[in-house]
Amino acid sequence: MIVITAPTGNIGRHLLTRLLESAPAAGEDLRVIVRDPARLPEAARGRVEVVTGSHGDADVVNQAFEGADAVFWLVPPDASLTPNDAYSGFTRPAAEAFAAHGVRHVVGVSALGRGTSLADRAGLVTASLAMDDLIAQTGVAYRALANPSFFENLLEEAESIREKGVFTDTVDPDRKAPLVAVADIAAAAASLLLDRSWTGAGSVPVLGPRDLSPNDLARIMTEQLGRPVRYERQPLDEMYTTLVGYGLNETFVQGLVDMKRAKDEGLDAGVVRTPDTASATSFEQWCARTLKPAVLSS
Repeated sequence: MIVITAPTGNIGRHLLTRLLESAPAAGEDLRVIVRDPARLPEAARGRVEVVTGSHGDADVVNQAFEGADAVFWLVPPDASLTPNDAYSGFTRPAAEAFAAHGVRHVVGVSALGRGTSLADRAGLVTASLAMDDLIAQTGVAYRALANPSFFENLLEEAESIREKGVFTDTVDPDRKAPLVAVADIAAAAASLLLDRSWTGAGSVPVLGPRDLSPNDLARIMTEQLGRPVRYERQPLDEMYTTLVGYGLNETFVQGLVDMKRAKDEGLDAGVVRTPDTASATSFEQWCARTLKPAVLSS
């Protein structure tokens, strides 16, 4: 039995699709924790057990983890909370349930940066790494998918790209860093969940095929979209003021600022890309399949 949290989210929906295709042949049953079962894809109806509710709720995870062998764990960041409450606080009931129900393997979504000089001052990443430690301390076999920023973050910029030909971030325009498609993260998770020969605790970096800078992204988007796209760098203090103005928790926003600052100082550069840590989807492919339809949709 594999339990999938956040099965309708960016990563979870890709993972659910993969496991619906491959889990039956491996003799694995699937169970999902979801707030709104109506959002599950039609292909999942009648093929997965459904536990309704939040996976931050002790009663929900105790029900979901009964008889489970493996769990895919993803925390949906809550900008109304502090970073520690959003990650470790949300995860603590699940960590207790892993131990109570004898769950043996957990695959979690986390971040790059462990072992670097920036790891203890990287805001949301620091909180995510502390969550990994909390899970590992339960004694389960644990693999943290250590991810850089996602291609999919650019979907939030689709309107600006369409209307102004501009996308924004806070890092140096020539700062090269790994980037990854969420589908590739799901592929790595599926592989670990189906072949549970691993033991102990560790990280599995998912780095995409190559490092790219914001200027590289602008060039590739220009080529793929057939229209000029340029990068504008946003000052960190401006980002902080804007997000706090939207009513987000000030400590959470500071955690986001600290993460962005750490990434600009090389947080994601601590792992060497190898055939084992590279993933398949190129930014060009992702632009053609995902960003271009979003930008040109109206």
